[in-house]
Amino acid sequence: MSKHYDLIAIGGGSGGLSVAERAAKYGKRCAVIESGRLGGTCVNVGCVPKKVMWYGAEIAHALEAAADYGFDVSVNGFDWSELVRRREAYISGINTWYHSYLSDSDIDEIQGYARFIDAHTVEVNGQTYTADHIAISTGGRPVTPSVPGAELGIDSDGFFALKEQPKRVAVVGAGYIAVEVAGVLNALGTEVSLYLRKQHFLRSFDAMLREGLMEQMLEDGISIFPSTQVGSLEKEEDGTLTLICDKGTRTPGLDAVIWAIGRTPNTDDLNLEAAGISCNEHGFIPTDAFQNTNVEGVYALGDITGREQLTPVAIAAARRLADRLFNNQPERRLEYKNIASVIFSHPPIGTVGLTETEARDLHGEAVKIYQTRFTSMQYSFTERRVQTAMKLVTVGAKEKVVGCHIIGPGADEMLQGFAVAIRMGATKQDLDDTVAIHPTSAEELVTMR
Repeated sequence: MSKHYDLIAIGGGSGGLSVAERAAKYGKRCAVIESGRLGGTCVNVGCVPKKVMWYGAEIAHALEAAADYGFDVSVNGFDWSELVRRREAYISGINTWYHSYLSDSDIDEIQGYARFIDAHTVEVNGQTYTADHIAISTGGRPVTPSVPGAELGIDSDGFFALKEQPKRVAVVGAGYIAVEVAGVLNALGTEVSLYLRKQHFLRSFDAMLREGLMEQMLEDGISIFPSTQVGSLEKEEDGTLTLICDKGTRTPGLDAVIWAIGRTPNTDDLNLEAAGISCNEHGFIPTDAFQNTNVEGVYALGDITGREQLTPVAIAAARRLADRLFNNQPERRLEYKNIASVIFSHPPIGTVGLTETEARDLHGEAVKIYQTRFTSMQYSFTERRVQTAMKLVTVGAKEKVVGCHIIGPGADEMLQGFAVAIRMGATKQDLDDTVAIHPTSAEELVTMR
């Protein structure tokens, strides 16, 4: 006999947990179905472990600069396995908390893979469950290229499974995962090469950001190979790997090759056809502005929609969906614009709104740009110099700020407040009228000429 719920969330990641948690607060009977560890990609093989590794890399940079600040510091080594041990213990604590939180919230946790029987029925481990509303939030997984020997490499999940630090690594990819992984490994002492299929990485970001980051990565010793097609990967007798590219170049002696070429949605095993749920050619589930799929009572959240693949986006959309369904807020939805994002590169990048190119395509001559480039005080007298660059994109006679782009130390922390201002329609004059906090890098955003 089937068990019935007001809401079933398929996927125990950011979206699924959030929609069930909010619905349960409204007194609804909810269940979360998850086949792996609670928390999804973000907690287990994404944002959280990535940020821990980034902090470790930042400490390595701080130790490098310590002598310039008068400290006599001797670094006797770095224990990768100890960092990983502590990181996994931290994540395990989060996993445990989620189990307790679901139980305390009277949300049923169902372990296993869900398959649709019809639009309101799913099957898990031979047991059927029904619900008035079903939210799909199964996230995505890394893509591996179709080249000979690809199985010898690892993806971003495999990066977080490394128990020992590789000495020489090739990272293949041009997105934020590729540059983040490359930056962490480089800072912690690994020799890193980054292979790009086209001329630039981070192609959807403002040109100032990608050019500034590439300059810094080269300065930090990362070898970057643009316009390079990977042909195959081979394992040598000594256990190392050789990466072979389309130009006939061979890179031998690699301890690891990391594929960071993109992600694909986890929708292929859900038996969506049984419920009549449509996917596009890439496996993503299209939704309208209210997260509705083409089937009434079935919704899609997070990465599987193909829009703004960011944890806070999945959470925000999920909570708004529950508000709409169960708290008499029929117009409640997430607006997919002016969503801020950060890349935890070295230095970090913060961006919100339109790039300069996007703004000019939309508004032409009405666009006015303000930008600056400088060395922050933190690095003004150190051996390793790190540049900061900022850009404001404005439109119209009132110079409404439609884009803000920052690369440099602290960019990740300073962007949040400016994202609020831009969402509220701030103009350049509003920023100019704000008294600066001195001495900071952030003050440049309200003093730019």
